[in-house]
Amino acid sequence: MVKKEIKKNWKNNQPTALMLGRYQPWHNGHKTLFKRILKKNKQVLIMVKDVYKVGDNPFKFLHIKKMIFKSLANYKGRYKIILSPNITEICYGRKVGYKIKKIHLSKKIQKISATQIRKSLRKKGKLKNYNEVKLKKIL
Repeated sequence: MVKKEIKKNWKNNQPTALMLGRYQPWHNGHKTLFKRILKKNKQVLIMVKDVYKVGDNPFKFLHIKKMIFKSLANYKGRYKIILSPNITEICYGRKVGYKIKKIHLSKKIQKISATQIRKSLRKKGKLKNYNEVKLKKIL
């Protein structure tokens, strides 16, 4: 059902912003960034880096995707989520048809740390089985 709604509203030729990250886990800082991006763009492509179990990245892509779908339920059709390789650089050689832009967020939002969320989940015993963590507890 979600895929039908995305296809219905998503248009590849519309201005689109890109969010690239690990989202280990997706949290309110990511959601705030997403909402700010939507103010100037019609839609957002969310690329989730394929880093499951590389370093401290305990969540599989499908789990992250579910977290994002739940968090962005009110924005159906305004975003797509895809798995990306472990991108470490974005390079260009001349003036191109897009911008690389930093979105300035409040200090409160900037302090949200997925690393700290993972530490807290481990301390509470909720990150033993990585992909059975209750989504509402993370979000």
